Amino acid sequence: MKYLTNEKLTIVGAGGAIGSNMAQTALMLGLTPNICLYDIYAPGVEGVAEEMRHCGFEGANVTWTVDPKEAFTDAKYIISSGGAPRKDGMTREDLLKGNCQIAAQFGDYIREYCPDVKHVVVIFNPADVTALTALIHSGLKPSQLTSLAALDSTRLQSNLAKEFGVPQSAVTGAHTYGGHGEQMAVFASKVMIDGKPLSEMGLSEEKMAEIKQKTIQGGSAIIKLRGRSSFQSPAYCSVKMIQAAMGGEPFTLPAGTYVNCDKCGFKNVFMAMPTTIDATGVHFVQPTGTPEEMAALQASYEHLCKMRQEIIDLGIVPPVEEWGTYNKNL
Repeated sequence: MKYLTNEKLTIVGAGGAIGSNMAQTALMLGLTPNICLYDIYAPGVEGVAEEMRHCGFEGANVTWTVDPKEAFTDAKYIISSGGAPRKDGMTREDLLKGNCQIAAQFGDYIREYCPDVKHVVVIFNPADVTALTALIHSGLKPSQLTSLAALDSTRLQSNLAKEFGVPQSAVTGAHTYGGHGEQMAVFASKVMIDGKPLSEMGLSEEKMAEIKQKTIQGGSAIIKLRGRSSFQSPAYCSVKMIQAAMGGEPFTLPAGTYVNCDKCGFKNVFMAMPTTIDATGVHFVQPTGTPEEMAALQASYEHLCKMRQEIIDLGIVPPVEEWGTYNKNL
């Protein structure tokens, strides 16, 4: 089997459902044979490693550990799902304090053990602030760390495809920007349904509002249906993100990225933007949309600023003006 690279990929939180799916997906897509599975729960992560061996992937070198030094040393790519999952009735924001403390330690491990890492994907919630926390603590460049926001766009795409009875791939331009949470901004003005503008499809305002709400509540719906938070879709999307960073096909769904943009008016936050991830890292451009969409994005940004202030007040990250002393790239 030919792999995209032989460099080490570390999967954090590998003993859980998301992490185990990431390991299998990475091997199935042929990213790298050298995968290190890390978790704090030894039986769980050892069990995942055994499962991967039982799959019989050609040339695979799957290791597991509960030692962060072993896991992070020499890692060139990292995906972390190593936070507490969301439960029924919880919002992503309900996880803020505990998971941001985990993200701070995660960033510290990167700084100490693998400062030469090439790209990191953070997917545990609330992803906008856990990724921001990890970036500040890690010392990495903003182009080297992304968060998973693509699920919001694929959920919007899915809901529109079901509404019009078309394959999901026939829906293009369905994107969400801003926060990965209740305050996400849904952009539908550039959506095409099988090549035809959404505006010409006769969709009522009431139905569009319903689709937007289904998109925003997409993760909650999975919890109600399956009794646990999403794991297959975040695993697949995050592996596709790291695949792009390894030099595979560019990832063009909106990803969470660090934004400090005078032109955009968004400063010192992590948020979903029109992004491309490739072997040089993540790059974003300024989003465009209707006045209503841009107003929703502004409201989402203001919500992100409030969450940022919460983690500052908790002492998890320093005040914005001090970030440069922790991370010279900010």
